Formats: sequence, C-alpha cells, structure tokens
Amino acid sequence: MSDSRRQYRAIKRAMKQLYPGEPRGNLARHLETLVFMISGIIASKSCQLPKIASRVPGSVHPDSRTKQLSRWVQNENITFDLYFLPFVRPLLERLAAVRPLVLIMDGSAVARGCVTLMVSVIYAHRAIPIGWLVIEGAKGHFPTETHLTLVREVKARVPATATVIFLGDGEFDSPELQAELEGYHWQYACRTAKNIRLM
Repeated sequence: MSDSRRQYRAIKRAMKQLYPGEPRGNLARHLETLVFMISGIIASKSCQLPKIASRVPGSVHPDSRTKQLSRWVQNENITFDLYFLPFVRPLLERLAAVRPLVLIMDGSAVARGCVTLMVSVIYAHRAIPIGWLVIEGAKGHFPTETHLTLVREVKARVPATATVIFLGDGEFDSPELQAELEGYHWQYACRTAKNIRLM
C-alpha cells in the first residue's frame, strides 16, 4: 500500500471517530471529499485545488477530482458548523494538552472584492485556520469591533485550561483588543507604530 493511501485511510479513520454514529448519505459523501482534500493538502503542501487533486490517491483523473473539490467548496450545504467546527475543538484540546496554543490574527484580500480576517493556530510551522470573518471591501485595517467579534468566537473554541499566546501585527494594537485578551488571561504580543508611547 502506498504512503498516500495509508495517509488517506488514517485521516478518514480519525475523522469518522469524531461523529457519534456511522456517517451516511450526503454526509458520508461530503466527508469523503473532505478527507480527499485534507490528504491532498498534506501530500502536495499546497491549497490550490489542482495541486491537491494531483496528490489524492485513487484512479480518478486529477481534472475530475479538481471539479469534485471545487463543487464541494462552493456547496452552500458545506457549513462551518457541520464540516469544520467538529474538528477544530478536538484539535485544540489535543494541542493544548501538550503545549501552549500560539494563535495568530491576520487580515488579507481574497477573491471577488472581499477581505478576510483570520485567526490560526500555529502547529509544525504551519498556520491552521480556526476562525475567520469575510467582508466586502479592499485590503486595509479592520475595525476594532471586528477584531473583538472574531476573538470572542475563537475564545469559545479554546479549552478553558489552555495556555494561549496571541500574536498580531500593528493592526491589532488597540487598547480594546488588549483589554479583551487580558480578560482571558492570554499572553499577547502585537506590533505597534514607533510613535506610540507605552505608559
């Protein structure tokens, strides 16, 4: 058995354990596509669908697999709560049991005139998204209230006993965000402008 096939089976087995019963119907099919995507991302070290599809085990042509993954991503029934959140919480619980959680917040432009604000957990030199907000607009600083909204969502997913280190650039140096993080007893380090005076 190839390494990619073993990796695929291990991922599928681990993901199915997070569901209370045997997934069936559309849930089983959608979960299978999610397993394809995860194993392809790991094998290709890329998030581009054609590269992911080229590393998915099986006899399906990469072009057909790319279309399958694209349909899955665009499917309105593939929701965060159903297909991502069940895996975020166990991931954070297991990481928090052995190390501090290092969270990083960043904003970036995405397709179709939108920007996203994202919080990721750092693991094995990679940033794994655990929460995000997407709004229409050009790349630039998000309002402080948007920062707070996302941090509060992420806080609800972080184990209460976790040691957390929060990182951000100069966009995230507002007193309101720092007060929020202090209230969680999270450590934090955010860049700030050189003309800001710390008292």
